Amino acid sequence: MSVTTASAAPKPKIWNDPFWRGLIVQGALLVVVLFLFAGAVINARNNMQARGIPTDFAFWDRPASFDINQTLIPYSATSPNSQVFWVGLLNTLLVAGLGIVLSTVIGFAVGAARLSTSWLVAKLAAIYVEGIRNVPLLLQIIFWYNVVLGNLPHPRQAAPFLDIAFLSNRGLFVPAPVFGPGSNAIWIALAIGIVGAVLFRIWAAKRQRETGQQAPVGLITTAFVLGLPLVAYLAAGRPIGVDYPHLKGFNFTGGQRLTPEFVALLLALTLYTAAFIAEIVRSGILAVPKGQSEAAAALGLRATPTRKLVIMPQAMRVIIPPLINQYLNLTKNSTLAVAIGYPDLFNVFSGTVLNNTGAAVQIVFMTMAVYLVVSLITSAVMNAYNARMSLRER
Repeated sequence: MSVTTASAAPKPKIWNDPFWRGLIVQGALLVVVLFLFAGAVINARNNMQARGIPTDFAFWDRPASFDINQTLIPYSATSPNSQVFWVGLLNTLLVAGLGIVLSTVIGFAVGAARLSTSWLVAKLAAIYVEGIRNVPLLLQIIFWYNVVLGNLPHPRQAAPFLDIAFLSNRGLFVPAPVFGPGSNAIWIALAIGIVGAVLFRIWAAKRQRETGQQAPVGLITTAFVLGLPLVAYLAAGRPIGVDYPHLKGFNFTGGQRLTPEFVALLLALTLYTAAFIAEIVRSGILAVPKGQSEAAAALGLRATPTRKLVIMPQAMRVIIPPLINQYLNLTKNSTLAVAIGYPDLFNVFSGTVLNNTGAAVQIVFMTMAVYLVVSLITSAVMNAYNARMSLRER
């Protein structure tokens, strides 16, 4: 009696194995791409050196030799070009950050207004959306800067707002806080209040899921965020004062000046992006089946809790992905500030510094890298929020 043993299957050749074949092909392609990129870099460097174009970063520490009319950090004409980079970056982040917040608030309000049962409110919202988003953004920036702000009265005839803020063709002058000794306690109290408000909202949401009982979230979070800093402000002896603008000669002194370039750019970016966000919000709300609101009404929920607890959580799953694109577009559209002279990164660094130093390749690549990093960070944060809001299967 003979025993037959099954022989092991022959091992396939590497080229016949899909895994190894794909790995080899992709590796070879990567080597070719890197070789071509290195060749292009070396060729560009040789050509630049032959024409006397700088290829190093010596320009980084050279004096800028020009002034900037809006700076969030100390700067003068004798500051190095590196300081110009940071001034421009902060100005870009300022207008982009404020634009994102304001356009989100306006966009959600207008999107909800488009679904209003009031015929007048719905039509006004529709006119705003269709009118704003179909006009090029550059034209809107120029409109706000030249037509609206450029035709405002001189400082002596400036339009007052409660005699504490003034609007003229030289900008918007608003009160500015003055921080004295002991003001750090207020910032610490604010940080503690924000953490406490977040923890309370998490606890209240968990309690509602488990018991169905609602807590006064709005009142408690307001007490945390505003009450604690107010108590610290009074306990520290009111260390924060206010510097009000006042007319002196032919211009205002004191307070904080918002330049016409900043105001025009912020208005144009905010209103333009808000029009697109409004349509995203409207489509997101309409994507929720009507049966959801009908079921909530059958359970006795009023209109406000229904929108907050039933409609919007489901609508946000539709709203967030295209909303990310609008945030990215707003940040990139801020480069149109060069048309009106707002000192953002693209204007002062890729414009003035590039013209003064001739280091075009280095400056352009640095500017591209900055916008890439800002966009990736924005996308990562919003994608994390989107993952948190997404539907989880049990």
